Amino acid sequence: MAVVEELLRSEPDGAISFGNYKLDAKAKVEDYEHGGDLYKVKTFKELTKLEKNGMFAYESEPGTGVTDFRETEDGVTFTVEGDEDAQITVGLKEDAEYSVTVGGVNIGTMKTNLSGKLSISVELENAGETTVKIVKHG
Repeated sequence: MAVVEELLRSEPDGAISFGNYKLDAKAKVEDYEHGGDLYKVKTFKELTKLEKNGMFAYESEPGTGVTDFRETEDGVTFTVEGDEDAQITVGLKEDAEYSVTVGGVNIGTMKTNLSGKLSISVELENAGETTVKIVKHG
């Protein structure tokens, strides 16, 4: 299970893991330092939200557990788990095109809006973990 009991943790390889979709009440961790950045996570069964240096990074409705979350100049990759299908939004570069792969299947090219947000639906019910890879074009 991808539930992160400590809500937010650093992985030995430089990635982070966060979110506990099993909680009935909201829980949060603020001012968590990782790689020179400050993270904040709010999570419970209805929502998981991650901020990096006060800026939007990730949100899912309902809540999810995320492992191996990595951001690069070209995009983001992570593994996600939840009890129900989820709407996931990630913060990227504004007005840019990205290739999106979910569970090893390329679901096409998507463009971020003017605030740099990209939203996808991920089938999680009865799926276990699903890997998401979002890579910038050009």
